[in-house]
Amino acid sequence: MGKQEEFVLRALEERDVRFVRLWFTDVLGVLKSVAVAPAELEAAFAEGIGFDGSAIEGFARVYEADMLAKPDPSTFQLLPWRGETPSTARMFCDIVLPDGSPAFADPRYVLKRTLTKAADLGFTFYTHPEIEFFLFKDDPDVLTNPQPIDHSGYFDHTPKGEGQDFRRDAITMLEAMGISVEFSHHEGAPGQQEIDLRYADALTTADNLMTFRVVVKEVALSHGMLASFMPKPFTEHPGSGMHTHLSLFEGDRNVFFEAGAEYHLSKVGRAFVAGLLEHASEITAVTNQWVNSYKRLAHGGEAPSYICWGHNNRSALVRVPMYKPSKGQSTRIELRSIDSACNPYLAFAVMLAAGLKGIEEGYELPPGAEDNVWTLTDRERRALGIKPLPRNLDDAVGVMESSELVAETLGEHVFDFFLRNKRAEFEEYRRQVTPFERDKLLPML
Repeated sequence: MGKQEEFVLRALEERDVRFVRLWFTDVLGVLKSVAVAPAELEAAFAEGIGFDGSAIEGFARVYEADMLAKPDPSTFQLLPWRGETPSTARMFCDIVLPDGSPAFADPRYVLKRTLTKAADLGFTFYTHPEIEFFLFKDDPDVLTNPQPIDHSGYFDHTPKGEGQDFRRDAITMLEAMGISVEFSHHEGAPGQQEIDLRYADALTTADNLMTFRVVVKEVALSHGMLASFMPKPFTEHPGSGMHTHLSLFEGDRNVFFEAGAEYHLSKVGRAFVAGLLEHASEITAVTNQWVNSYKRLAHGGEAPSYICWGHNNRSALVRVPMYKPSKGQSTRIELRSIDSACNPYLAFAVMLAAGLKGIEEGYELPPGAEDNVWTLTDRERRALGIKPLPRNLDDAVGVMESSELVAETLGEHVFDFFLRNKRAEFEEYRRQVTPFERDKLLPML
């Protein structure tokens, strides 16, 4: 048994831990949890906890259902909202088959496999997400008529504001779990909040994001609110994105930084951006995986709708933030399409794979967009070679289906399940008769 496992077993006794929740996600990014007694944990480290994989979305067919959840001791944390004595802890798990081999359906393994490819090239992949979400009054009709907790706007400071009290408590709880927060503020829409996590390696960030969503929902409920990461709950207000800053390091050196280069972005950094742009449409079904995601992308205020990059251009899909002379190591790029309802393990995997492809193939970066891309006409955008992102989930799935890059990154099992699931979601969506149709056509026809 390793030192980390021994540390966890000691902590169970010292902190009076009565329950340990083992966490993992299905292919769609829905959190799964099984609680084990402390006495079972030593065996769980050695052998894993068995479960029926065929009951988990996208994991296995009935005749190959046996799977094991093996806890990762490096992710051990107490759950503050469950009380201090007796306490409850959690660990994320890797999913394996009975012979000990990794389960190809495990989203965490999909990301780890892509990170290994980056490591073979000498790179460590860091991510820093800006997470937007909405807070609603927890009324009985919240699902049919959601009411935001306030009518504040971007950066508004409201005395005795419910949002700032919520953010304070959520951040306190996140930091109690070892998740560092960089910024927080009210976003542009009523009830909309943003909390930005400090940068970390992509696997840690993905684990942190899954924890973040649980913490936000738990704290919201304790405040008499409902939190939602739905990309666009309101027609008339902006949606919630998760602008994510990306960088590659070789050891302690940021390989995106080059003194004297344009925007101080190195050749490696430019090729990474070129890869993101070249494969943007192919990965969009993963970074924006719900039918509602495209209400934000196609009609969502500041959400990117077109494939281009720019220096400090917030209408671009990829932005190169302003360079800080004293902070060359912080040189990074920002992908602005991804939303906070994605499966972060799969999303980070395809984003990294697209950038690495640009580096490996030596993609040339096209000229940056200097104009506000939203205000250009379709003809002007075509003249500049700026193509649109997929306009709906059906379009995105169609592009993804022919993508060798996404198929290779996700693996055959996840790739096939994801396509089938998303086609079914879009067909169900397309069948619905909407309030818009009834309001407009029932009285007239």
